[in-house]
Amino acid sequence: MLRAAVKSHSVLGLEARRFLDAGDLIPDHIVLQMVAIRLEQDDTRTRGFVLDGFPRTIAQADGLDEMLMPAELDLALNLAAPTELVLERLASRRVCMDCGAIYSTSGPPRLDWTCDVCGGEVIQRDDDTKEAIKHRLDLYDISTAPLVTRYSAAGKLVEVSGVGSPDEVFDALVAVIDAYQHSGGFSPPTPPSGPDAASLAATAAPSPGGAATPSPGGAAAPSPGGAAAPSPAGTATHLDQWGRGPDRIGTVEQT
Repeated sequence: MLRAAVKSHSVLGLEARRFLDAGDLIPDHIVLQMVAIRLEQDDTRTRGFVLDGFPRTIAQADGLDEMLMPAELDLALNLAAPTELVLERLASRRVCMDCGAIYSTSGPPRLDWTCDVCGGEVIQRDDDTKEAIKHRLDLYDISTAPLVTRYSAAGKLVEVSGVGSPDEVFDALVAVIDAYQHSGGFSPPTPPSGPDAASLAATAAPSPGGAATPSPGGAAAPSPGGAAAPSPAGTATHLDQWGRGPDRIGTVEQT
């Protein structure tokens, strides 16, 4: 989402670029606006969503809660791995500039760092140097780690080991979400007290058996000019601080 905004050269994307290039966390108000715009799209209402690496601060978590009202977040997944492993993975990561496909120094594209998917150039991101990664991990300890306590206290946190192959970690994440969907809820295990490094992923997924699912209709979407479109009743709606009409993101109906 962030990379797409940067590539589009939108106002938000250009603001975010400055922080990404420096290896800093992007300010909350920029990230929240990007997330709000993405959650306005129809697929999040009909299929649910997974927010990878978001929220990263308490302020972002508060903003997400406000966006989703009157619904709630279903799960917060804490992907934990030793710091040394995180450094190794990110420092070896390579990304296609055009389509975002991910490679590594141990798993490069077939031909001369040219993307197998689209033919674009495969590069190392500016914020994937060891120095920038260490800086991000320091910021994690300050800003993101408190979210583990927050979501654990709310009974929404599930920790998943990030040690293993990409397929193994992905399967473990999917298994947690599937278990939630098919059981209608479960009691998350108590997380360990301080993993070396972790990445939070917030999820809100459709679930059978009476759980809330995103509503496909009734949203007040911004017009091309940036103003809020009229509501179904014909009255004008105003844009809130996230740049979208009131009470619409994450509105749900019972199935």
